[in-house]
Amino acid sequence: MWRIVFLGPPGAGKGTQAAEFSRAHGIAHLSMGDLLRSAVANRSPLGQEADVYMRAGQLVPDELVLRLLKERLGSPETRAGFILDGYPRNLAQARELERLTPIDRVISFDLPEAVLVERLSQRRVCPQCKTVYNLTTQPPKVAGHCDKDGSELIQRSDDRPDAIRTRLTVYARDTEPLLEYYRRKGILRSIDASGTPVEVAARLQAALT
Repeated sequence: MWRIVFLGPPGAGKGTQAAEFSRAHGIAHLSMGDLLRSAVANRSPLGQEADVYMRAGQLVPDELVLRLLKERLGSPETRAGFILDGYPRNLAQARELERLTPIDRVISFDLPEAVLVERLSQRRVCPQCKTVYNLTTQPPKVAGHCDKDGSELIQRSDDRPDAIRTRLTVYARDTEPLLEYYRRKGILRSIDASGTPVEVAARLQAALT
């Protein structure tokens, strides 16, 4: 059973690797952004609480995020293990997470800022099925349109260069202290997140063996 946390700045490829690893090994991929959006879409009690904050453009409080995560960790899909993608984001969340579940391994995806800005600025997303493309490394078969449903691809507002640099600054301030926290626990492994998804997947597999 694997209980894994993926850490890394926006654009490091955590989501891509988490989705592939979860499919290959039969464990749950728990993206906090997806969990929140799903709870809101399903109009669950926790989702309705979260929706109030999200509609107001505010961060969902840690306490509410933790309740949502606890609910999901108690579901059958996580019995074989899980990858947490996008949580924890700070030391307070890491300590709360430990009260919910042990963590076996933490993977840090490392990539220079210049590469991150270039990678994110080339990212496009399908507004319908949420498939993510990169115009340089993973372009759609038909320019500007999703391979799966033909929808016109969009660029998220937070994938523009100025917004990207702001996101990286926030990551450095809030999330990078987690690296030392998990390093002291002896469960942190850092991998080079440059190159193709296949190359990164090979490094990930090596870090987990």
